[in-house]
Order: sequence, then C-alpha cells, then structure tokens
Amino acid sequence: MEEQDANAQPISSAAMRAGSCSCSIAPLSFATVLALSACGAGKSEELILPGGIPARTNLHEASTLPPESVRTVARRDYGWRLIYHPARAPASAGQAAARALCDLESRSVQRIENIPRIDPYADYGAAIIDIYCV
Repeated sequence: MEEQDANAQPISSAAMRAGSCSCSIAPLSFATVLALSACGAGKSEELILPGGIPARTNLHEASTLPPESVRTVARRDYGWRLIYHPARAPASAGQAAARALCDLESRSVQRIENIPRIDPYADYGAAIIDIYCV
C-alpha cells in the first residue's frame, strides 16, 4: 500500500474535473474561434493603396492608355510611376494618363518627369515617367 503524506490534502472531484478540462479547453476554444472566423460574416477590410485607392482597381485601365501600350503602373509616395510604349499610344498619352491617375485620388498633376532607362534594350521603346500629384 502507498504511504500518504501527512500534509497532503485530498483533491475534490470538482477540482479534478476542472483540472482535467483545462487542458482540453484551450485547443477546443481555438478551434471554435477559427471555425467562426472562417464561416462568419465578419468585418472584411479591403486592401487600400496610398491615396485611398482600392487595391482591386485595374490601374492599367485607369491610366486611359491602350492596353497594348501599358507595361507597369505603380503607386509611389509622390504619385505614380508609369512605364509604357509611346509608339503604341496616342499623342500626349503621358499627360492624359497622369491626369487620370491623379484623378483617382482627387488630386491634380503637379509635374511629369521622364526617367532615363538604365537598360534601354530590356524593353525596347518603353518610356518611364514619374507623375507627381498635389
């Protein structure tokens, strides 16, 4: 027979139940939270670009340039960077694209800078412009 310590106190059945349940509550509650968050109609936050433009906006289309002329439209801290093929776009397409992109943010065009190509043969004929909005 086992010897009992004289200072040991008996464990009540309620304490045993609480002790045995505490181990399984955490994984169960975590699984419940995951299930509810995946299935529930919780708050969905749409990704927003700087300037308040929803990330789902088709920036190539918003530039108003013909699709075959646009290479890249990127939002920057100062405004926009546009890489396009001027030969495949109408005259003054850069100015029109600048107005359209700044209008997405309800701002006007401050200036347009032509950026020299580091490797002009990488995408022959493409031009890079930085569009500053105010």
